Amino acid sequence: MNEDNFTRIMSVDFGLKRIGIALSDPFKKFASPFTTILNDENVFENLKNIIEEKSVEKIVLGLPEDSPNSAKSVLMDVMKFKSELEKRFGLEIILWNETHTSKIAERRIIESVKNKKKRQEKGLIDMHSAAIILSEYLDSQN
Repeated sequence: MNEDNFTRIMSVDFGLKRIGIALSDPFKKFASPFTTILNDENVFENLKNIIEEKSVEKIVLGLPEDSPNSAKSVLMDVMKFKSELEKRFGLEIILWNETHTSKIAERRIIESVKNKKKRQEKGLIDMHSAAIILSEYLDSQN
């Protein structure tokens, strides 16, 4: 089977500075960390390139838990980002609870990445958090 004919699901771990990206396999069974992009003036152009190159059909967007400890402004920023994604790309956007994904990602990186300098790369946790978000979503669908 030619996997180029299949679409993928992309997950986004939104951050004010960086955005972690993960992608499903073409059969939508597995999630893999893909990249981290800067949340700057080029963010939507960068996302557009990924969406087109990887044939993304749907986006799972991490939603921070609404708790006394979480900043309401971050929640508002995520919702604004969601609206902009919908407007620009016309894709289905699914909000997914991202509670504790950064801590889980950090633990997994410590266990699997032996090079201490590599472990400290700023975007590593972001894209691994996106992969955890996507993995949880895919598990819920299968």
